[in-house]
Amino acid sequence: MLMQINHKKQTVSLNIRDEDFYNNPYPYYEKLQQQCPMFYWQEHGLWTFVDHQSVSSMLRDRRFGRQIEHLKSREELGLPAIPPNLKPFFDVDRHSMLGLEPPSHTRLRGLVQKGFMAREIERLRGRIESLCHQLIDKIEDDCGLSYFDFKERYATPIPVIVIAEMLGVPETMAPELLRWSHNMIKMYEMQRTPEMEAAAVESSREFVSYLRSLVHDRRRQPRQDLISKLIEVESAGDRLSEDELIANCILLLNAGHEATVNVLGNGMVALLNHPLQLVQWRNHGPADSPFSKTAVEELLRFDTPLHQFNRWVLEPLEMGGQHFETGQEVGLILGAANRDPAVFQNPHKLQLDRQPNPHVSFGGGIHYCLGAPLARLEIQISIPIFLQRLPNVQLEKSPVYSNNYHFHGLESILMRTGVTS
Repeated sequence: MLMQINHKKQTVSLNIRDEDFYNNPYPYYEKLQQQCPMFYWQEHGLWTFVDHQSVSSMLRDRRFGRQIEHLKSREELGLPAIPPNLKPFFDVDRHSMLGLEPPSHTRLRGLVQKGFMAREIERLRGRIESLCHQLIDKIEDDCGLSYFDFKERYATPIPVIVIAEMLGVPETMAPELLRWSHNMIKMYEMQRTPEMEAAAVESSREFVSYLRSLVHDRRRQPRQDLISKLIEVESAGDRLSEDELIANCILLLNAGHEATVNVLGNGMVALLNHPLQLVQWRNHGPADSPFSKTAVEELLRFDTPLHQFNRWVLEPLEMGGQHFETGQEVGLILGAANRDPAVFQNPHKLQLDRQPNPHVSFGGGIHYCLGAPLARLEIQISIPIFLQRLPNVQLEKSPVYSNNYHFHGLESILMRTGVTS
């Protein structure tokens, strides 16, 4: 059996690399919610939670955090020392606000957020619309009625180009940004391999070297881009160090596209598999309509792009009858929480007008996704434009999901622009 549940011990054995699971984890989540919503995941050595109430509350509970070494050393925690060959990656990672707790997190987020405000994001609306039309023009010119890869030709370039332009990275660097990003985020994979680690380290070196050069250029000649703003941003006399600036630019570039690509890809496939919902969105007017905003939230919920987010236990506590000590790590399954029938009626049904929709796809608490307004805007604009411009688009073949976990996205999405006569 792919999944084995020991109810007495509250343990679960579940192989994330089995194609039945990573292609469709939701039946397994449903069974766990019914039988063992809190369990010890044997393969990963983690107490894990799949119900919405636990996941949502623990994302906000300050007794759980993203950092632990500010409280205990790796030796005290029984963790192995970071191998010298992985040091270049962790030298970047330790300055990223995603993996920090207050006061360091508060300081960094406050500084970075000054250059990443919602009102600044809204100003990108025109550029995103123009980019969507340019990409569709190119698809029509190149493909006609033949097939194209939606993920490669549309879902990927939109968030990559937008975040690169925001930061001030030339669009010509998009292929390198993608390569560096894909390699680096594999360090967060469950069950990563030495090959993944080596690629992540090399990409870390290249990414840092490139951005350090770009930062030096912007110090000499500032522009109207986010890197220039982050160089100058100041709060109470405090500024970002160069290492902090580079690490958090890498975070914004990586996080600024990876999840959005998967929401666009997963979401478009879900729409094509639910034609009545697709027609409903196509008939509900412009991208800035209330319906479009509600529909985006449902795509974020329905096939979540990031399925697991871990937290460290920051102080001794009791949870679900289980005692946790400082330094234990727990797993929160966002993809399961977003399909919890206790919170979402007909959770396995795509329902674009679903309200309320308290999904946890952007996390919660102090680590709530800084780029959420940008991701929402990109999805809200790009899907209606695609549906209007290519009304007869259809899947060429059923796509399959990448063998990744905790990220959840399709390998490729082959489509046709129209129906042949």
